[in-house]
Amino acid sequence: MSKNATLEVEGRQVPVTNLDKIYYPKAKFTKGEMLAYYIKIAPILLPHLEGRPLTMKRYPNGVEAPFFYEKQCPRPKPPFVETCSVARHHKPGRIQFCLVNNLPTLVWAANLGDLELHTFLSKAPNVHKPTQIVFDLDPGPPANAVQCAQVALWLREMFNRLGLEVFIKSSGSKGMQAYIPLNMPITYAETTPFAKSVAFALEKAHPELVVSDMKKELRHGKVLVDWSQNSETKTTVSVYSLRAKDKPFVSMPLEWEEVEECLRKKDASLVFFEAAEALKRVEEKGDLFAPVLTLKQNLKTAVKAARSGKPRKVTKARLKGTGDGSIKAYNAKRDFTQTKEPSGKKGKTAGKKLLFVIQKHAASHLHYDFRLELDGVLKSWAVPKGPQTDMETKRLAMRVEDHPYDYARFEGTIPEGNYGAGTVMVWDIGTWENLGPEPHEGLKAGKLHFRLNGKKLKGEWALVQMHGPRATKGNEWLLLKHGSAQKPVSAKADDTSAISRKSMKQLAGPRSRKWISNRESEGNPKTSKKPKKKPSSFRGRIAALAKSIRPKRKTQTAKRKQDR
Repeated sequence: MSKNATLEVEGRQVPVTNLDKIYYPKAKFTKGEMLAYYIKIAPILLPHLEGRPLTMKRYPNGVEAPFFYEKQCPRPKPPFVETCSVARHHKPGRIQFCLVNNLPTLVWAANLGDLELHTFLSKAPNVHKPTQIVFDLDPGPPANAVQCAQVALWLREMFNRLGLEVFIKSSGSKGMQAYIPLNMPITYAETTPFAKSVAFALEKAHPELVVSDMKKELRHGKVLVDWSQNSETKTTVSVYSLRAKDKPFVSMPLEWEEVEECLRKKDASLVFFEAAEALKRVEEKGDLFAPVLTLKQNLKTAVKAARSGKPRKVTKARLKGTGDGSIKAYNAKRDFTQTKEPSGKKGKTAGKKLLFVIQKHAASHLHYDFRLELDGVLKSWAVPKGPQTDMETKRLAMRVEDHPYDYARFEGTIPEGNYGAGTVMVWDIGTWENLGPEPHEGLKAGKLHFRLNGKKLKGEWALVQMHGPRATKGNEWLLLKHGSAQKPVSAKADDTSAISRKSMKQLAGPRSRKWISNRESEGNPKTSKKPKKKPSSFRGRIAALAKSIRPKRKTQTAKRKQDR
């Protein structure tokens, strides 16, 4: 493939150049691979960039060559690149920042060498109103991400006392970054002093490890809790952005159990992921940072409640949400004044056959919720790609909180701002029969073997708990097909409710938000035909585009001759 090309991206022509140029010499990671990463991650990344003024951090010749920051959107710029005008701080004039509101703009910016994506905490046109608060946990050597994990857990404990949920990601560089979603009217004049007070309070409580002053001489062996990022003049590296390190590490969302494991095992490598690993995590776990975009939290109310001595706490069940034999975790996650989901009640009369249900759930990322009735509740697993019908495929199934029996027939839309916001369909429903050891023993041992008798699925499957390095939480299971294969579920049946016969679009209603299906064809001859040159689906266009710009590896002689 040529070094240069013109890509058709969502109907736009975007020139790309020097695709063979090595951007990460130690990893032999090229510019073409960098572009391919951003195209593949785009469906998850773009919602976090949309509307946020971008400061470019450009590495035109790779991570080992000089770089520069650029606030003013480069010119000439293509017509599809949107901008936002922001007044200069303490200077006359205005700056036209780029807005990465679409895939062509992302490809264009990456082609300019914008390796790192740094965005405002606010969105245009309300650039003076942050939607989130961020704390950058920056370790001073010999401290590293292990010490950042400890500080992050202290921060989580502090925010829990205020009734605020906090989300954590690796910086992709050395440390971590903690985010408090707000998504309610507020100004930097309110968030900045709050963030500063938090950093000072944490330093006072743990002076042996925490520092809030940026002076380098104070940071040796400690973690700087950088509160100053909460300013309308500063930008923070976006989630899912690449970082300019020796290897193509990504600023990646983390689960709190992973942070705890990093501290327990004292292994900083557990929270850093390269581009290929990042893409795989997103495929398996979806967007762990999706709630940061929609979760509404009132900072004023939280602070006022804390001052009154009656702060609302975020419960353990709300944070972890794993099956515990009760429905406390389910109830703790939901506000039943806003969602029509059934409140947590056990159900069922003893002696009848056990119920199973699979619900198709278009939340931040489409997945299928696999539920087995036991003890009057629904034991639940989230299966990102849905149940398989062939004998060879293995499906990741993440154990989640038990759901009430009445949830089995819930369909409809969970409103934005609520846990699991999106459309829910009863994809399949029927009864299940245990074929292995007694179900309680099977759950404890990490293996369930059963037969399903549903409207779409009939036959044997098994759920097996994972162990080893990949099983970081203890909630990772695999869904396996046993017995014999069955005919794949058709595309029409996949989008039809087993009880109402409605499609996902019909269940969502006229004001539904868009969602992306990640269900594979499973060998269905109707969906496994050779794709057209211009795939119709957004995900299809992304995959085809990423594949088209993957550069060929050069010979060692060619590499020495390349133009840096």
